[in-house]
Amino acid sequence: LEQEGPLTPVELDLSDHLAEGAVLEVLIHPAPQSVPEPSNRDQANQSVKAAVNYGWDFCPRLIPLGIWDETYLELRPPGHLRSAEVLYELSEALDRAELTVELEPSRLCRGQVRWRLMDRAGTAAVEASAEVAGEPLALRASLAEPELWWPNGQGEPVLYTSVTELLDGAGQVVQRIESRVGLRRVRLVMNAGAWDEPSVFPKTRSTAPITLEVNGRRIFGKGSNWVGPDIFPGTLTPERYRTLLTHARDANMNLLRCWGGSNVQKDAFFAVADELGIMLWQEFPLSCNNHRDTPAYLRVLDRESRAIIRRLRPHASVVLWCGGNELFNEWSRMTDQSLALRTLNANCLQLDPHTPFLPTSPVMGMAHGPYSFRERKLGVEVFELFARCTNTAYTEFGCDGPPSVETLRRVLPAEDLPPRDADAEYATDRARGGIGPRGRLWGTAMLKDYLGEPASVEQLVEWGQFMQAVALTAIFEEARRQWPRCSMAVSWCFTEPWPAIANQALVGWPDQPKAALAAVGRSLRPTLASARIAKFRWKAGEVFRPELWLLNDAPEPVGPGQVVATLRIGRQEIPLLSWDHGGAAANVNLAGPAIPVTLPEVGDVDRMELVLHCPEAPQRDSRYTLLYSPKGQA
Repeated sequence: LEQEGPLTPVELDLSDHLAEGAVLEVLIHPAPQSVPEPSNRDQANQSVKAAVNYGWDFCPRLIPLGIWDETYLELRPPGHLRSAEVLYELSEALDRAELTVELEPSRLCRGQVRWRLMDRAGTAAVEASAEVAGEPLALRASLAEPELWWPNGQGEPVLYTSVTELLDGAGQVVQRIESRVGLRRVRLVMNAGAWDEPSVFPKTRSTAPITLEVNGRRIFGKGSNWVGPDIFPGTLTPERYRTLLTHARDANMNLLRCWGGSNVQKDAFFAVADELGIMLWQEFPLSCNNHRDTPAYLRVLDRESRAIIRRLRPHASVVLWCGGNELFNEWSRMTDQSLALRTLNANCLQLDPHTPFLPTSPVMGMAHGPYSFRERKLGVEVFELFARCTNTAYTEFGCDGPPSVETLRRVLPAEDLPPRDADAEYATDRARGGIGPRGRLWGTAMLKDYLGEPASVEQLVEWGQFMQAVALTAIFEEARRQWPRCSMAVSWCFTEPWPAIANQALVGWPDQPKAALAAVGRSLRPTLASARIAKFRWKAGEVFRPELWLLNDAPEPVGPGQVVATLRIGRQEIPLLSWDHGGAAANVNLAGPAIPVTLPEVGDVDRMELVLHCPEAPQRDSRYTLLYSPKGQA
């Protein structure tokens, strides 16, 4: 066998080759490179390998080769089932599921096949049987009032168990195949108001649909980008996947965008996501390149994409296919007429027609960026920037945050530990995780501007992670306030594949949650009191005017209640307002009043805190820490 591509499974019948002393030789060819120079991700534009391995701004150039997933020798009788896959279609009213079990037997397979779909209690919800005679066949059944699979925070991610058994002539079970099945219907629909734009001539195409509708319910997608938790995919285990995905579930996330620059994850990743109710936006391995339509590349892409779709389509968690990352941008220059993207769309339509497809992210209406506390060109903080944005989805945004002190001490020599200014050599030293332009490595310039000179590496980590948490809190809550025009907020990024000395990940390599993860979890609670705040840094004498909101993306309505707003500066506690609201419908936000107050002069204080308290539901309370200075101080 000869094959290019890591994602199409290899199965070889070795029956005629198992003589004593026989050797199975696996020859690995060099990594594919479309051009000899430069040695960067451009070399991946004719490859289905993960582009991130060719070198990116958050990990070094390390291209794994060889066997990366499970490999084993399996003894099978001549007559056996190669596969048993459950496909289904839900009725429009979601009160019935029409199920088809597609069976692929070996040529010599004879006997009876018995299939059962077991519910959570272990009872057969439906069953069917048939005689098998070496030819593909399909079993069909109808399930009334199915229990549906729901994303995290919207209901239970119910999974049935499919059990397929091959029986011999005596009725004995000779083979058993089990799999988990989640029944759900997912659509990608137009955002609120999208058909009304543009409102004047000349008319053109409206913004693309990017609202997820699951089981008839429109859902705000909240989560992060999954860039892969290790640059060496062969090292990943089910236990590590479960740990990381549990972090996402506990942070109230319901969506992870599996970024096209990374590799497609192992089966265990998708199985855990099914169980935890984490929706997955799965991109094909195209990213930030013009993947040219050469016959050789299209042949490999066609085969590899079909293998990906067949492997992942049984998973309820996979709710969206996407051609790849940033393919319509100036640095990629692909269009929806590119044969690579037309191939991917055609394969998704043929093999998984009921799961939506996007050509790339972003498309018109959506946004990627910014990636800093203060946008560099405009000099505007994320507070103000996102409040004036009107995008349909924010599918990449972030803020630098240093890793743990432990990681810094392990990765860097003592003489290079902060606090020190970022030197130019680090900007290109990707083997140590350097990112971005000069001065951005530690975010030292930003930290000094807002908080002063850090006295130690411990203080730099504390301050840097605090700033990251503040920025992401502001962005996530602002995006939620823009629902239903805005339908998603997906940060950059959740994990990192390398122990970087600066990155935007919420969880540092290999499993080190940063302060921002907990802050994001608080901002993504199904229901919470929230405040729109104009900026981060305040002075005595300025008018502080937070706007109150009740954010609710839960499937249940919120009853009438109260939000009590208090401002704390040093030992002073300033009552601002008690807002008596009338409650909010399910999946609906409620805008409240603004509270103008002139900030008093308080000495020896550098921070203030806005506290929102809900007496009848303290689990909705929120706190915002902001910078404060007396008059005349910077």
